[in-house]
Amino acid sequence: MPAAKKPKKAAPELAFNHAMIYVRDVAVALQFYKDLLGFKLIEQYGPSYARLRATKGQGSIALHRAEANQPVHSDGVRLYFEIKDLDKFCVRLQKSGALSEPPKMMPWGWRHVYLNDPDGHEISLYWAGRKRLQKTVMRKSAAR
Repeated sequence: MPAAKKPKKAAPELAFNHAMIYVRDVAVALQFYKDLLGFKLIEQYGPSYARLRATKGQGSIALHRAEANQPVHSDGVRLYFEIKDLDKFCVRLQKSGALSEPPKMMPWGWRHVYLNDPDGHEISLYWAGRKRLQKTVMRKSAAR
């Protein structure tokens, strides 16, 4: 008699809530994320904490002032923000001096541009469209 198969467990309903970003100065970080990138302020607690939401979707970020001896670098972590009209948005960023080069098409089929926030956290602005949740097909060249 064959062994009975165990029923599959349902995947937990895990939802991404927010990313905590440690910064040296919350006011400076707010200028970048709110005034430059367009995040909307949800709440702020003095000079040590602010929570913001993206203008589209459910994503949010929290800016938390790091202690004087606490590092703020985030080696190996990059924040990705998707925007449909990436090129138009990047023109505004270039005029502000926050961006030195225009977006380009990557071999995996997404348009990207990379920059750093005032504390050096890596940021990727991109547009993937319908390719965002599809399996990646690498191309040989990254034409603009």
